[in-house]
Amino acid sequence: MWVFDLDNTLHNASPHIFPQINRAMTTYMQTHLGLDEAGAGALRQHYWQRYGATLTGLIRNHATDPRHFLKETHDFPALDRMVVREPGLRATLSRLPGRKIVFSNAPVHYATQVLNVLGIADLFDDLFSIEHTGFRPKPDSYGFLKLFRRNRVRARACIMVEDTLANLKTAKKLGMSTVYVTRARGARPSCTPAYVDYSIKNLLQLPRLAWHFN
Repeated sequence: MWVFDLDNTLHNASPHIFPQINRAMTTYMQTHLGLDEAGAGALRQHYWQRYGATLTGLIRNHATDPRHFLKETHDFPALDRMVVREPGLRATLSRLPGRKIVFSNAPVHYATQVLNVLGIADLFDDLFSIEHTGFRPKPDSYGFLKLFRRNRVRARACIMVEDTLANLKTAKKLGMSTVYVTRARGARPSCTPAYVDYSIKNLLQLPRLAWHFN
């Protein structure tokens, strides 16, 4: 079974979407925690370093309602003009044998919108979002284990396709095969950690790897 991350894996979120999310998160913390912009930015950085996610820090330290936070910070009325598509993506995914699911730290409403904009929602058997992990984002293994149970699959039967090395490290530790999507990072296979089985620059390279996992 193919397990795909969403942002910066199935599409390029860096040019337009991530900057807006970052601004929205900072604004949210200013509004709800009474901070100025510099203070909100510093606290976000602290939570990211300590917990791996802004949301985790807000839940643990401020009893923030995660659904409200995610709704406010992932609101994209013009999403169709912000998503950077990879030409040939649908054809590429269609060539991959076996089941496919999306496993994202993003909320379900946003992930669903992105998949619909990309025109690939129907190619996936499941969408496993941050709500399904109990708001415990990757690289926490808790979400991975819930995903396996929900889809009745063993880790060793899954291939994780992801742009974040920390998430791939957890995947490999649990027994999954791993594919690192490097995009513009300039990473080379010889430079990637041992827990990365294959490194590709874009998803169009994925079908040629499929036979390795049969």
